[in-house]
Amino acid sequence: MRHLTRRRVIAISAAACVSGTAAAAAGISARWNGVALGAPARMQITGLPAGEAAPVFAAVEAEIARLEQIFSLYRPGSVLSRLNRDGAFAAPPAELLELCSLATALHRGSGGAFDPTIQPLWALTAAHAARGRAPDPQARLRAMDLADWNAVHFDAASIRFARPGIAITLNGIAQGFITDRIAAKLQAMGLRDVLIDIGEIRAWGRAPDGGHWRAGIAGPAGGCCVHRVTLADRALATSAPLGTVMDTAGAIGHILDPRTGETAMRVRQVSVSAPTAVVADGVSTALCATGRGRWPDVTGAFPGVRIENTVVQAGSAPEPQF
Repeated sequence: MRHLTRRRVIAISAAACVSGTAAAAAGISARWNGVALGAPARMQITGLPAGEAAPVFAAVEAEIARLEQIFSLYRPGSVLSRLNRDGAFAAPPAELLELCSLATALHRGSGGAFDPTIQPLWALTAAHAARGRAPDPQARLRAMDLADWNAVHFDAASIRFARPGIAITLNGIAQGFITDRIAAKLQAMGLRDVLIDIGEIRAWGRAPDGGHWRAGIAGPAGGCCVHRVTLADRALATSAPLGTVMDTAGAIGHILDPRTGETAMRVRQVSVSAPTAVVADGVSTALCATGRGRWPDVTGAFPGVRIENTVVQAGSAPEPQF
């Protein structure tokens, strides 16, 4: 299966106001560009001279590599790949247990629309879409039957699947989690004015002009900014079902509804801010597959969450009831 690069970094772009201050004029700012979980990533640290940034950015890259060794689906030796292969993993990392707990809250709040055990259905859909074909209906039903988060049991001793064939993906929340971990590492190093964009955005402290950081949200097709958000020690995430597509026609998106097997098209795009990037990431993903009548259940499970912007699906059919 080909590696699908997420386009969420296109849907949400950070714009710092950098004029009119001594720091900006003197160029006291360091920037880093790289890749995290297959997506472009970038960071700007105000007040850190570029010549002193090398050890900081080396620590960032090392932390990203460590976390990818837990969450990546594309590294055969990662913890998640081994769990999916064997159906169990003893003494799981604390980071994986934390994301499983968050996934449980999102699953409950969304009425099952957010379900990491969608991975078999996702893999089946992606493999066929890349060849321009639809999956066999019976194969799709079997994959949908494996979407059952309640069949995943986890505690400090192990994570285990109750049935063979189950596999999980944490792509709907792992990028936000990595963003938060990088933020914590930089804060522990004493850095106080930082903007991180690792698929999701997190900002704290001040922008180079002395004000709060600002982020511009582009529309689902990219291009011009449709909404701006001020970020004061806060995170921002955008999810769009067709932000990454599996087929050449651009009709099969990367966010699937496990209850229908189809691309989740309740909205074209939704942007969420929260105190942490992992919550913003998970909630924005969950809302894409959740009927809007349940949105308060999803957002209400996490203090401090705000829906910043929504692009609805024009001419959408009535939502099915579950």
